[in-house]
Amino acid sequence: MLSESKWRAYAALGAVCFFWGTTYLGIRMALETFTPFMLISLRFLISGSLLLAGAKILGAAFPRGAELRRIALNGLLLLGVGNGCLAFAEQWIPSGLAALIVTISPFWLVGFEAAVPGGASLHFPTVMGMLIGLFGVATLVAPGGVDLGHQSNLIQAFLVLQLGCIGWSLGSILLKRQESKIHPIVAGAVQQFTVGVVTLIPALVIPHPAIHWNPRGIGALLYLVTFGSIVGYSAYLYALSHLPVAVVSIYNYVTPLVAVFLGWLIYREQFGMREAFAMAVIFVGVAVVKTTSAKRVISR
Repeated sequence: MLSESKWRAYAALGAVCFFWGTTYLGIRMALETFTPFMLISLRFLISGSLLLAGAKILGAAFPRGAELRRIALNGLLLLGVGNGCLAFAEQWIPSGLAALIVTISPFWLVGFEAAVPGGASLHFPTVMGMLIGLFGVATLVAPGGVDLGHQSNLIQAFLVLQLGCIGWSLGSILLKRQESKIHPIVAGAVQQFTVGVVTLIPALVIPHPAIHWNPRGIGALLYLVTFGSIVGYSAYLYALSHLPVAVVSIYNYVTPLVAVFLGWLIYREQFGMREAFAMAVIFVGVAVVKTTSAKRVISR
């Protein structure tokens, strides 16, 4: 029998899988109204402020000093770089395709783990899994792989998404290696508010076209605030603190499926045999990397 805390952790993981899958579509809709920096800033300022206010009312402990700086840095890497790059990339490519490319983020995570002191070293099966996954990505981004009109947009988005994967992976490694007595949801609130404040500067300073307000864009922003940031990110931090990383990482397989389906349903984003083949190959590569990495850690 699973304990109550485990049930809550698995319920949180289920929320992550579903709601984070929907955020790819939400970002695309919100970009119809807001610039990327404005979207990132408003989203995390609102969600971070609401979470901090709730934590204050409940009397939760807040981080201070060096711990506060560490948590804020994690937020800038995880959300500022990781999620911010996704918002920029979705200006150029469909939301479902962005979700598929982001699926290879575990490759960066495994690579950085091998590079840090005490991390698990790379070995042949892991490298082979990474090569399999990269072949799947190459199927997507190769000329003629996706009819996007301008191949340069696809390559640009791919590179930006890799920067986002790097930020997310570094932030995740730091998060797991730093012990903290601060509740995960409070830490998430601090991270979101930090990102909102930092990105507000370029949002206000960098020239941009006039914002064209429309109900769908505003509704998408509110959805991202509620289910992407407050519910989804808090659930992710809670699941990560109560479940093994290998279990939590299952969201990597579920969110692209949700994103691809919603992108096709709402925007009729292209998804044919080539995209399905690429998805399957990427999933196989990620599965090999995760499985072999987990066995390597257990055997040590």
